[in-house]
Amino acid sequence: MIHSKLPNQGITIFTTMSKLAAEADAVNMGQGFPGFPIDTKLIGLVEKYMEKGWNQYAPMSGVIPLRRAISQKLLSTYGRNYDPETEINVTAGATQAIFTAITALVNEGDEVVLFAPAYDCYAPAIQVNGGKPVWIQLHYPDYSIQWNELKKVINHRTRMIIINSPLNPGASVLSTDDMEELQKIVAETDIIVLSDEVYEHIVFDGRQHQSAARFSKLAEQSLLVFSFGKTFHATGWKMGYIAGPAPLIAEFRKIHQYNVFSCNSPIQYAIAEYMEEPEHYKYLPDFYQRKRDYFLHLLEGSRFRWKPAAGSYFQLLNYSEISREKDTDIAIKWTKEHRISSIPLSVFYPDPVQESVLRFCFAKEDAELEMAAEILREIK
Repeated sequence: MIHSKLPNQGITIFTTMSKLAAEADAVNMGQGFPGFPIDTKLIGLVEKYMEKGWNQYAPMSGVIPLRRAISQKLLSTYGRNYDPETEINVTAGATQAIFTAITALVNEGDEVVLFAPAYDCYAPAIQVNGGKPVWIQLHYPDYSIQWNELKKVINHRTRMIIINSPLNPGASVLSTDDMEELQKIVAETDIIVLSDEVYEHIVFDGRQHQSAARFSKLAEQSLLVFSFGKTFHATGWKMGYIAGPAPLIAEFRKIHQYNVFSCNSPIQYAIAEYMEEPEHYKYLPDFYQRKRDYFLHLLEGSRFRWKPAAGSYFQLLNYSEISREKDTDIAIKWTKEHRISSIPLSVFYPDPVQESVLRFCFAKEDAELEMAAEILREIK
């Protein structure tokens, strides 16, 4: 008999909806991957390092040129110096970094605070390691955190708090005031903050991403997770990194060395050289804001309601003026009947809520946005 560690866990919503979209030949606005090509310069750099023969195991913590490039980028962007030797580790994507950090630091009976709607990899990683997710529910359309609610749930068992800004799926961002309040709450505690910052460069309307690295006291007890896949339109490469204080990274590496050991060598060298030009990521806010604005412009005249995404490459649409059906049912129905795929928001809560909201990815070519919007305008 199998005693499952995750007895109630099924296949992720992303797998389910992407499979359904393929079967229906639908416009896939559900799964969050860019629908445009990687920069040919970056592809050329990968080829360059493959041809140079740098195709064997990389060091467990990542090749040093890349860790140095990351260190410089974090210093110039957020003003905090992370030692490339002891405070940075390259990972096989952000999800692996998150899972490994939780495995390294959460023990049986520990509590981890999550804010729902939460990306779906957090809670299973906590549960499989014997921890207990403690949920605080956020609400459409702002998904703002009421910090007094956090104070109420913290106790001597609280080991970790996971934050995500820009928020996937809520498309909100944490402010300076938010981060300062979190810094005050965890001060003088042993609580670790795991800060998921994979959409760090995708913030809009003049906002500035408030990384945990910007706040000196908070940074001392935080692990920060980032994604090259999100930044360089290469999600299939599964490349990311984690940064934090040396004692926390040391614990992280104890697990990392046995569940991944090392990551793709030529891609690491290629990204290190590519990062020598900061414009390769600094253009992203304007690039994606144009995508967001164009998508919303195309939706004018539809029966959907929305608040423009503050960050990430997802836009939430409220369909309450069209239907009262559950979002999970609507997402499936519209994929089959209208050939437009989305992600229902309720699946990101521990107990499904019904706020009539679907998530659409606008990281697509304009022609695909136009096709999607035409379909959505016709839904009555």
